[in-house]
Amino acid sequence: MFKKDISAGAKSKVKSSVQRAIRAKVVETYPLLAPHIDEIIPKKSQLDLLKLPDRVSLYALDNEPLFWQHMDDPIIPHLRVVHAFATCFSRIGIDRGAIRFVLSGATLMAPGLTSAGGRLPEADAQLKEGDVVVIEAEGKEEACLVGQLRMGTEEIKEKKKGVVMDTGHYLGDGLWKMIID
Repeated sequence: MFKKDISAGAKSKVKSSVQRAIRAKVVETYPLLAPHIDEIIPKKSQLDLLKLPDRVSLYALDNEPLFWQHMDDPIIPHLRVVHAFATCFSRIGIDRGAIRFVLSGATLMAPGLTSAGGRLPEADAQLKEGDVVVIEAEGKEEACLVGQLRMGTEEIKEKKKGVVMDTGHYLGDGLWKMIID
C-alpha cells in the first residue's frame, strides 16, 4: 500500500470526541494495549489527522505516526507502535525466503508461512480473515509487516497457497520513511 514515497495532505487537529472514539476503538481492537493506551495517546494530548493517498487516514501525535486506517477498515498500528509494544498484537512468522519479498512490497503469500521457517498460531489461537496481524521474520528481532489478513490461519494451513495479505505497512516503505512536520 505504501510502496512509494508518500506525501501527506493537509494536517488537521482531531476533535476531542473523535480522539476518545479512536482511543476506544484501539482498545477494542487490541485489548492488550489497554494498559498502555495513556502512554500511546495521552488524554490531554492533541492527535493530528493527515490524509494520505488512496483514502488512507494517518493519526499522529507530536509528529510521530501512531495508527493508520484505510476507509472503514480496522485501525492499524504504525510499526513504531508495534515495536514499542510487541507483545500486544497477534503475530505470525514468515520464513527467511519470504523476507526480501515482503520488504520490497510484494503480496504476502501462504507458502512463506507454511514452510519450515514459518510460524502460524496453535489451534486454540486461530486468526480469522480480516484480523490485523503483525508479521515477524524468521531470525529477526523486530516485526517487518503489519496488515489485515485476507484468509484465516486455519485456511492457510489447509490450502498452503494463495494471498494472505495484499496490503500493509512494512519496514522501509513510504509510511515508514515519511517525515511529518
